[in-house]
Amino acid sequence: MRIGLIRHGKTDWNALGKIQGQTDTSLNDEGIRQANALAVRLSQDSIKWDMVISSDLKRAYETARIIAAELQIPLLPGEPKLRERFFGLIEGTTEEERLARWGADWRKSDSGQESDETVRERALSFVQAMAMQHPHLNILMVTHGSLLAQLLKGMCPGIEDKPIVNLSYSIMQLEADKWTPLLHNCTRHLEELQQQGY
Repeated sequence: MRIGLIRHGKTDWNALGKIQGQTDTSLNDEGIRQANALAVRLSQDSIKWDMVISSDLKRAYETARIIAAELQIPLLPGEPKLRERFFGLIEGTTEEERLARWGADWRKSDSGQESDETVRERALSFVQAMAMQHPHLNILMVTHGSLLAQLLKGMCPGIEDKPIVNLSYSIMQLEADKWTPLLHNCTRHLEELQQQGY
């Protein structure tokens, strides 16, 4: 079994540096172009994907819908367990606002945000359930940056810890109850988009 892990395309809040969390924002024009670029890449890939599932938040579901349409594969209903971390009072704030209110350690502040452990546990539980239900399928999952960072750590504890950028693409393979990264945080399709002047 292989799982392709994708972060949703760019939104206006991403462009402004605002934390979105579970606030339900939509893709902007750049995010739509990014999703289309990855969809084309996936259509030319040697791996054949069987289905797409995403978070039930609009920015992830819109990304997944574009990919499913290009690949002509089923798009499953949005999944709440794949939602971004709940950031509490931090949602909707810019970096400047976060530093002013909570300081440089705002990620550790008591602002009502979901813990790393809780995010990792709910994401891993969903991936494990999918692996049990569909052991012979290749599944694309479109979700969010903070959740993906925790999920990847849970699937493969030694994986390189680097920021998960919009429309990054990772592939994890399950063999003998162990996940192995075949691709991690790849943005080649976005680099090609930049070369085309977008």
